[in-house]
Amino acid sequence: MIDFKKVELSDKKWVDECFRASDYQGCEYVFTSTYIWKDIYHSRIADVEGMFCIKAGAEGKYRYNFPAGSGNTKHVIELLMENAEECGHPFVLRGITKDQIAQLEAWFPGKFKFELVRDESDYIYTVEKLSTLAGKKLHGKRNHIHRFKDSGNWEYQDVNCNNIEECMKMNQEWLEKYATPEDESLLEEAEAVKCALNNFTALGLKGGLLKRDDKVVAYTLAEPLNSNTYVIHIEKAFHEIQGAYPMINQQFVLHNCQDYEYVNREEDTGDEGLRKAKLSYYPDILLDKYTAALVEEE
Repeated sequence: MIDFKKVELSDKKWVDECFRASDYQGCEYVFTSTYIWKDIYHSRIADVEGMFCIKAGAEGKYRYNFPAGSGNTKHVIELLMENAEECGHPFVLRGITKDQIAQLEAWFPGKFKFELVRDESDYIYTVEKLSTLAGKKLHGKRNHIHRFKDSGNWEYQDVNCNNIEECMKMNQEWLEKYATPEDESLLEEAEAVKCALNNFTALGLKGGLLKRDDKVVAYTLAEPLNSNTYVIHIEKAFHEIQGAYPMINQQFVLHNCQDYEYVNREEDTGDEGLRKAKLSYYPDILLDKYTAALVEEE
């Protein structure tokens, strides 16, 4: 029986080592994502023969991630299958990429049924694109940024221990403006954001903020995902301030991502507005994710 446990900050060191060994490009494979969403997704993790494994869900609807680390991946997946059987629920892997589908088919031919989950596809852009916003397609983004720059005194700062309280204050104001009690997903996200801000240093996060007339109007939290990609976990701006979103997007990339090739802006979770916004930057890679469900033998 695999001993799955709650996620703790003290797990960061060994989990990071597993993620570095695999160098996956999916946004799930960074400790911050595991930690800040742990309570919302009811996540449990385990070190299985030197590999990071995670199981999330409730009421028998559990899903596992593809293992990460330098161990025997095929054998670890077999152990996860045994765990699902022992616990009496179906075995399902989530966040599976096309490369991982090929691996599963080679190891377990015909054993899995694969299904695309479009809501979980990652939007990935080149650092060059987000830095320059060059070309006709992104002309509107450049115009919004010009409007922002022309509409008052502004300043970009890296987030640090001296100004993170201002981000917390701005985030609370953002919630009061836009969140409603009926919007369950936004309230869940608010808990994850609060967790990230409260543990900014311990999680090793990087961040940037925009001020207009000495007030924070946008901020972002991010970190390196793998050897060539940065991942943006959180980005908030006041909607009514024209250009605030594209401005914080561009400024953070210019100040923090120049040593990387790509920026992963995570998935859209099926939110139509978020999907439209992320597609408007014309992703260079849409990293499709699938579920892999073990086919029941008759």
